[in-house]
Amino acid sequence: MSPTAAEVAEADRQFAAWMRGNLARAADHFGVTVTDDPVFGWRLRSIGVPVCSFDGRRWLRVVSEQVQWAEGDWWTGNADANAITGIRKPRVLDVVEWDIPKVRRQRAELMTYVSGRRCSDTDSLRANVELSAGWWAELRRSLDVIRSTPTTRVRKDETAIRRSVHVRFGLSIEVRTWETVHGDLHWANLLQPDLAILDWEHWGRGPVGTDAASLYCYSLLAPRTAATVWDTFADVLDTPAGTTALLYVAARLLHRVEMGDHPELAAPLRRLVDGLET
Repeated sequence: MSPTAAEVAEADRQFAAWMRGNLARAADHFGVTVTDDPVFGWRLRSIGVPVCSFDGRRWLRVVSEQVQWAEGDWWTGNADANAITGIRKPRVLDVVEWDIPKVRRQRAELMTYVSGRRCSDTDSLRANVELSAGWWAELRRSLDVIRSTPTTRVRKDETAIRRSVHVRFGLSIEVRTWETVHGDLHWANLLQPDLAILDWEHWGRGPVGTDAASLYCYSLLAPRTAATVWDTFADVLDTPAGTTALLYVAARLLHRVEMGDHPELAAPLRRLVDGLET
């Protein structure tokens, strides 16, 4: 029998309180003082907050996962992203982990603080956002820096990508060209008025055009902004590689729709795929 809405709400309340306790434990470990209300990540699995340290303002983040899943590239992604330089992003300064034996593992990361406000409170843009030409130029430059950064990390391998597109759309694809990608580029991970890119858990090798395709798909409810994304990255999106990236991203987001995330994107994503030359 499925839990009731009230039972789910109570479980979320208790888990959020437990995550606040994890945040307090991490703050005590690093000797920092919490200075604002925390924000929670996807499905409460992470919590972050500005803090004050002897060296100035910092950002403290704690992620929790079942022990069997708390490993691999995604688990160390934020710290591994210190290898990417020349763009505006947080840098991990210190890390500590602790376990509830055989149940959950927690990882706390103390990072540099990057000022700015998120372009959207949600991954998917609900209305057009006004951004300067300089912001768009910096986004283009930043993604070019990421693309050229060598790494052995992998966002998702070709077998998994081909399977997800075939299962979702009945199409067979080949990923012919690869590059380094952020891997989760949406509007809540971008800051303005000065561009900064947050949340580096999933960066690694991915199909060429993945980040441009991701931002375009998350913009489908804001046509003017979506058009600007396409114009900024038309040299990639208007190619066969761009079509492959759009199919990959659309399949991934429609899977998330089935899990209950951003259902408003379901119809525009399907229209996008129907209009692609495959």
